[in-house]
Amino acid sequence: MDPEKQREIARRGGRAAHEKGTAHEFTSDEAREAGRKGGERVSANRDHMSRIGRMGGRHSAGRRQASRHVGPQHSRVSESMAPESPQPSEPEHAGA
Repeated sequence: MDPEKQREIARRGGRAAHEKGTAHEFTSDEAREAGRKGGERVSANRDHMSRIGRMGGRHSAGRRQASRHVGPQHSRVSESMAPESPQPSEPEHAGA
């Protein structure tokens, strides 16, 4: 189905539900409770949490390692992350 047609159908359904009074809008308390429940479900998956922790550890270890290799003449930002600066151009009159 054409994505634009699908959006139009969904839009009509949303309007109809609001007009009918059956559309649900979360209050901030309901949203907070739903987020808490979702967080509990995600954190209950030990394999998933283990993968997340491993990725974070690798990231921070890589940052620590990169900062050790920065010499006194360089800033703390690694060269691979620093924005490229234009190379100095040769003087127009080198012999003058």
